[in-house]
Amino acid sequence: MFNYTLRRLLAVIPTLLVLIIFSFYLMRLAPGGPFTSEKPLPPAVMQNVLERYGMDDPLYVQLWTYIKNIVFHFDFGPSFAQKDRTVNDVIAQGFPVTLTYGFWSAVFVLVLGIALGIIAALKQNSFWDYAMTGLAIFSQIFPNFVLAPILVLLFTLSWGLLPGGGWNGGQWQYIVMPAIALGTSYMAGVARLTRGSMLEVLNAPFILTARAKGLPQRTIIWRHALKPALLPTLTYMGPVFVYMITGSVFIDVFFSTGGIGQDFIDGAYSRDYAMLLGLAILYSLLTFTLNLMLDLMYAWIDPKVRSNL
Repeated sequence: MFNYTLRRLLAVIPTLLVLIIFSFYLMRLAPGGPFTSEKPLPPAVMQNVLERYGMDDPLYVQLWTYIKNIVFHFDFGPSFAQKDRTVNDVIAQGFPVTLTYGFWSAVFVLVLGIALGIIAALKQNSFWDYAMTGLAIFSQIFPNFVLAPILVLLFTLSWGLLPGGGWNGGQWQYIVMPAIALGTSYMAGVARLTRGSMLEVLNAPFILTARAKGLPQRTIIWRHALKPALLPTLTYMGPVFVYMITGSVFIDVFFSTGGIGQDFIDGAYSRDYAMLLGLAILYSLLTFTLNLMLDLMYAWIDPKVRSNL
C-alpha cells in the first residue's frame, strides 16, 4: 500500500508540469491581455507595468520563473487584476469557503442518495421503489442555477427561515441552501447507482449463503452487502466532488459566499493569468488527491483490489 501511494504521489509531478506548461502558453495565445483596455496605456507606462509583473521577459523565461516560484516557495505570484493581493491570498481567503459548503453538499448527496437507493433496492418494484426513484430523478431536473432562486424564494422570502446570502463565518444557516443547491442534481446519480448495485449484490451467492444461515436482514445489509454495493457510488462521487468545487461558480455569485468561484469569473473577464493558472493548479491537486483517496478506499473495501496494489 505504501509503495502504491508513493508511486501515485510521484506520478503527479510530471502531470502537473505538463498542465502548467500547456495552460501557461494557451492563456497567452488568446487575444488581449490583463492590461489591455479600450483606451490603450502610453507605451512608457505599459513598459513599466510589464516590467513590474515580469511580463517583459520572453515566455520561456516567464514560465521558468513561475515554475521555480511554485516549486521552492509555493508562490502563484501577484494577481494582475486585484491590486496589492497575491493569488495565494485570494485562495487562502476563498477556497476554505468553497471547500466547506462543497464538503457538506457531498455529505448531503451521499447520505440522502445512498438512503434512497437502499430503500428502493430493498422494496424493489413496490410503491416505495417507484417513489424513491422518482424523487431522485425529479431532483436531477433542478441544476443549481434553477434550484438556488427557488430555495431563496421559499426559505428566505416566503418563510424567513434562512438568510438569502452571505457567509458570516460559515454558520450553519449560511451553508444549508448553498449545499442543497449544489448537490441536489447529483443525488439522482448516487441513488440510481446505489439501487442498481445493491440489487446486484443482494442476488450474489455470498448473500444467499448468509440468508441460508439465518442471519438477520439488518446484519446482511450492513455487514455484508453495503460495502461492495458502495463501490460504484465511490467511483461516481470522486469526480462529482471535484465538479462541485469547480462548478460552484454560480453558487458563489448567487449567494455571495465569498468563495473562489467569483474570483475565477473575475479572473477570466480581466485576463488575470496568474489567478486562472493558480486556480487550475489547485483544482488539479484536488482532483489527484480525491482520486488517490478513492483508490485507497477501494483497497480498504475490496480485498481483491488490495491484493493487487
